[in-house]
Amino acid sequence: MSEAYFPVGPGLGLEENFLSLDDILMSQEKLPGRAESALPRLALALGQGAGSAESVPEGSKLEIPLWLAKGLHDSKRRIISVELPKIYKEAWRTVFSADANVVDLHKMGPYYYGFGSQLLNFDNPENPEIAQSILQTFISRFRRIMDSSQNAYNEDTSALVARLDELERALFQVGQKGLNDFQCWEKGQASQITASSLVQNYGKRKFTEVDG
Repeated sequence: MSEAYFPVGPGLGLEENFLSLDDILMSQEKLPGRAESALPRLALALGQGAGSAESVPEGSKLEIPLWLAKGLHDSKRRIISVELPKIYKEAWRTVFSADANVVDLHKMGPYYYGFGSQLLNFDNPENPEIAQSILQTFISRFRRIMDSSQNAYNEDTSALVARLDELERALFQVGQKGLNDFQCWEKGQASQITASSLVQNYGKRKFTEVDG
């Protein structure tokens, strides 16, 4: 008998969860960069040649998958340098600051929050501004996302989620599930309301502390 698949959530902050499909897909997103030294036998992996034995010359411009960029990045040895994707640069940070809700995050990069958090692994002087912009963007867009999820019962939601990044889509689905569960309970179609796992775990922890 096959077991049910339980989706694994993405990692938080600078860390990735390699059991998460979202994080695996995000790690394939590419960063613009430059080879600061010759890279032996990496031409094929970086799309710079046809043979696995070819090297990438020093100074070559690259499009590097995130997972490889993190592996090659070394601030002391200067193997590669990475550039900010345009959506994280100052011009776009200004747009987000003015009105984050007008931006089509899915078109600009379906993993805006996760990918942006991973950029903080690289030594960039703009890291504090990038982190603040990502946080404020999330705060600015969160309420509208949850309001939309709570006001779309038995409707086609494709237009509502089209402009959301993958994290926002997951939040929208959580809101939809809460709405649907409540509607079922209100109609008497739910057998019982159960406490969330977070509340249950908190209760167990308090019970253990009392016993101790």
